[in-house]
Amino acid sequence: MAEQGIVTACVVVIGNEILSGRTQDRNVNYLARGLEALGIRLREVRMIPDDRETIVGTVNACRAAFDYVITTGGIGPTHDDITSECVAEAFGVGLYRDPEVVELIRSYLRSGEMNEARMRMATFPEGAELIANPVSAAPGYRIDNVFVLAGVPQIMQAMFDGMEHHLSGGARMRARAVHVHLPEGAIAEALGRVQERHPAIDIGSYPAMRGRRFGVSVVLRGTDGAALDRALAEIREALVALGGEPTDESPDNPPEPED
Repeated sequence: MAEQGIVTACVVVIGNEILSGRTQDRNVNYLARGLEALGIRLREVRMIPDDRETIVGTVNACRAAFDYVITTGGIGPTHDDITSECVAEAFGVGLYRDPEVVELIRSYLRSGEMNEARMRMATFPEGAELIANPVSAAPGYRIDNVFVLAGVPQIMQAMFDGMEHHLSGGARMRARAVHVHLPEGAIAEALGRVQERHPAIDIGSYPAMRGRRFGVSVVLRGTDGAALDRALAEIREALVALGGEPTDESPDNPPEPED
């Protein structure tokens, strides 16, 4: 499980359409930001196909390794939406059909549109706690530390926003960032020395453009604001010594990276 005092999560993106490139994932960024705001570290993202053995194995491996697992995709009405069946198998439980959810889904449809395919969206692993879907009725659910959400971004976001009370985080991550018009290779050694002195802080450098000039954004992340400020001061000093003029920037809205 996670390091002491740190709460971790893994996102499992399920869907052949993601792996083929036909559909672009738009959920991971939203989840990463939402989890970080709750003090939960997103440690891994796995993208896997609609394959029973792969889904079962991935769910079991991830729920043992992380505090929280969030899956997206595979809970719709079509033949390849097999996530719920696989989650039930992973937990060694059966499936049940919830009559209240059947009626809820029916209420969103025109007369005669309810069919067996749509009934699949009212079928859940035994013991699941449902997560409301205010967009299109069919809910997601939670079973133990695994949260099973829709793949459609608008629906997934609404589900995640409604399940936050189920998530307990650790210390909130804080961040600092500066930008400097120097090559990344020129500052690498200096950043490495600061990193050695501050092992509890994550220091990253990201090539970026600002005003048609090439440079680097340096981002520091950690839970101790005072420690971040000390490390940032050391980085500023090092960048100035290398001939740079570091300027503050938002760690959440850096310049666009160079193509």
